[in-house]
Amino acid sequence: MSKSTTDQYLENNTKYATGQANHRSNYPGKQRIQPAKRVAVVACMDARLDVEDLLGLQTGDAHIIRNAGGVVNDDVIRSLIISHHLLNTNEIVLIHHTRCGMLAFTDDLLKAGLEGDPAAEKLLGQATGRSFTSCKKSASTPSAFHAFRGQIEPLDAPRDEKNMERLTWDVRRGMGSILNHPWIPSTGPDAMTVRGFIYDVDTGKLEEVSYPGPMGLTD
Repeated sequence: MSKSTTDQYLENNTKYATGQANHRSNYPGKQRIQPAKRVAVVACMDARLDVEDLLGLQTGDAHIIRNAGGVVNDDVIRSLIISHHLLNTNEIVLIHHTRCGMLAFTDDLLKAGLEGDPAAEKLLGQATGRSFTSCKKSASTPSAFHAFRGQIEPLDAPRDEKNMERLTWDVRRGMGSILNHPWIPSTGPDAMTVRGFIYDVDTGKLEEVSYPGPMGLTD
């Protein structure tokens, strides 16, 4: 069985984690609009993730979609539909990572802090290690911050069994959102493949998340 492009990127990541350079930073010249490797990557905006380097992506290889947490929200789905149906991608790589800031709050807590709740401000300050300054105003947007399910922990907490479980839950939820969307085919001749990973910011290594599996409690 031939290797997928994602498999090749996992091999590149193994080299990256040992200190080898994968990404060439020079201007490559004129290229087609369609990603050369037919890959779309959804990843967190965290400054410690250099997606091109850790996967060995070259300019023109892939669409890279980033937001806080690497969350598969409506805008990510919008981008993936365009990426596939108009620009010919057929593999999706979803990347979360250890020590993620999305583990340090809940949606309700952050909204309350922004609106001026003193108790919420104090908790957010403790979690982030910085003075949390409230805007003391309400807002209708964003409708959600998509904090990860489970008990919150201090910002940048070291990897442990519990936070790895929370990260795994959210990777699976993202994979499920993609695989079950009616406009992103997962079977047939036009099917897209989806694989999810957790990147360890302390080792530089990617670890694959199985699917299906537990996705966490709703409370």
